[in-house]
Amino acid sequence: MNLSLIDPFILAQDYPDALTGKISVYNIKKSDGTVVVFDIETNGVARKLRGHTRQIQSLRLRTVRFEAPVYIAELHPTNHLLFVASLFDDQPMLVDISKSITCKRQLPSAPRRLRIDGADINEKQASQDAKQSTCVTVFTVQGDHIITGTNKGWLNIIDVRKCETVYSTRLCSGIIILLRLTASGRDLVSNSSDRIIRTIPIPNLSQPGQDMDNLKIEVEHKFQDVVNRLSWNHVAFSSTGDYVAASTYMNHDIYVWERGHGSLVKILEGPKEELGAVEWHPHRPFVAASGLETGHIYLWSIITPQRWSALAPDFAEVEENVEYVEREDEFDIHPIEEIHKRRLDLEDEAVDVLTADPIKGDSEQDTFSMPILLDIMGSESEEEVIAVGPGTMRRKSPGEGRDWMNGAESGNSADEQGMLKKPTSTKAQNRARRR
Repeated sequence: MNLSLIDPFILAQDYPDALTGKISVYNIKKSDGTVVVFDIETNGVARKLRGHTRQIQSLRLRTVRFEAPVYIAELHPTNHLLFVASLFDDQPMLVDISKSITCKRQLPSAPRRLRIDGADINEKQASQDAKQSTCVTVFTVQGDHIITGTNKGWLNIIDVRKCETVYSTRLCSGIIILLRLTASGRDLVSNSSDRIIRTIPIPNLSQPGQDMDNLKIEVEHKFQDVVNRLSWNHVAFSSTGDYVAASTYMNHDIYVWERGHGSLVKILEGPKEELGAVEWHPHRPFVAASGLETGHIYLWSIITPQRWSALAPDFAEVEENVEYVEREDEFDIHPIEEIHKRRLDLEDEAVDVLTADPIKGDSEQDTFSMPILLDIMGSESEEEVIAVGPGTMRRKSPGEGRDWMNGAESGNSADEQGMLKKPTSTKAQNRARRR
């Protein structure tokens, strides 16, 4: 990518704007045990890793069996031998596989309720809390706490060392489907069954002296489709955490919101199939989503048109291809000595700057030339020319300078002619009498 040819305003854009590629699942399936790595720039195969003799089903460290189906499992951010799993209709488990014998520790799903004025929790409320189950779990960035979401809309924070719930708050009345953290761990996004996506700022839970009893976690923004009331399959943060992307249920679009004002900035139009998991590139405005029907991976990014005028100011783009007719010897390869000799010969030629060459392609018979007299004083016409102003000439009128001829024909003298020209009005005679 040549940065000098790209518009700087496009480089400052933080979210994609169009569907730019697709990785076909038929090119990924390999039955010979080959692992294929694709390049997102060219959508081509970057590397093939061979070594297996049979088809690859999955990658795992060790098999851990549970008594219930697994909703979701996530590894510890720093210890790859420690993970947490949320089970269907059962309590979540914290599993340690660092030793030969797998260690499973059960985590609570019931929320932690604060006692108000020393009042105890009644039996009915306690029985309802016992029926709650954890649907999703996620580690914090430091790995000291686990954030869980229940089927009753409760958000629980569990201490990893004690395996106890230290803080609880209720986000909604439905099921919390998914929880995702930003790379910094300071912001959390949740997807629930009430068709609302919530962003929640998370304080530093590992800070010394953090009082969990006085901790307050509140919802920052709520994103939803008010018109169509769409449900969301999957949500993800951008690389900076300033944007939230979500794939829609029974739809083929991806919605992108910005957290600054909490507004919708883009709807990425996708293929004709429903999209499942959506992921954002860790450093670029690049979004990838998987199709639920075909399994194809679709890519959205920014279309960056190259500005060739940045390198050549006289460069002009054309909408269609223009056929160029080249000269016979235009692209011939000549020796350097011959080119230098031609250049010296052209410098020795005398340049004529006085003779006007005729225009190529125009003949004298087909064109009309307006005759122009540059020296009007040299005209052969009998009419005289007088100067009116600087650089302005005009011809003398035919009757100009012939007044004496009119006087001679009448037979009167110059004094008589002057008397005839004087006005003799009635007003002038009255003034003479008064005097």
